[in-house]
Amino acid sequence: MNSFIVNLVPEDNDNVALNTVLDTRHGPILYLEDVSVSFDGFKALNHLSLYIDAGELRCLIGPNGAGKTTLMDVITGKTRPDTGSVFFGQTIDLLELDEPAIAQAGICRKFQKPSVFDALTVFENLELALKCDKRTWPTLFHRLNEEQRDRIHSVLQTIGLPELVKQPAGILSHGQKQWLEIGMLLMQEPKVMLVDEPIAGMTHQEVERTAELLLSLQGKHSIVVVEHDMEFVRSIARKVTVLHEGSVLTEGTMDEVQNDPRVIQVYLGG
Repeated sequence: MNSFIVNLVPEDNDNVALNTVLDTRHGPILYLEDVSVSFDGFKALNHLSLYIDAGELRCLIGPNGAGKTTLMDVITGKTRPDTGSVFFGQTIDLLELDEPAIAQAGICRKFQKPSVFDALTVFENLELALKCDKRTWPTLFHRLNEEQRDRIHSVLQTIGLPELVKQPAGILSHGQKQWLEIGMLLMQEPKVMLVDEPIAGMTHQEVERTAELLLSLQGKHSIVVVEHDMEFVRSIARKVTVLHEGSVLTEGTMDEVQNDPRVIQVYLGG
């Protein structure tokens, strides 16, 4: 995975496109350096630095208020930091882009609660998420070509829902809706996927299937997972980052971080 041409369309001009090279030959695909965010005097992020490699699956853990959500908000452009740098590859300064441009550049986010269209079929949800021209006129007259249909069916296989392709999304189980939303992200051909608490409310079998799904995607995408369930984190993560009071407390394997006295202090208070 070396470099990509990313097509960025400014929000205020649908007819202007900027070709930007996503260069990952000499470093991480995503990095944040010395990032701080304050809300009314409270430092949600405090000189945080984080580096994610291309194709890596990284888990972020930490107690409530550690800064996990704010970190994702900064990466996706929802929150602007007070200080620091946020780069996508070596050439794309995310602080110069708005939320739609960041998404189009290849950074997609999945929130904890699935947001699928219940009245549409599984196929239609994936079709709606296709990476294509979303302006009004092209959308009105859009017809799927063979390549796009193949793409949808490939994603259906990946998320394990091919038998439910014609079913309304509203009848899916909670876990199936989560997988469908991951599929909708995949339809956008992301380079980086930010996934927030993907197994909340799932059955044991759905948790296992979700672990298999995320593991199958690493290497093809860089995936950052925020999760509180430590057993799930252990099942998928080679590297875990622990956040505390807006900073990186430690990083390492699950065994390393669980045995770190600082992590024990943070989680157990002793």
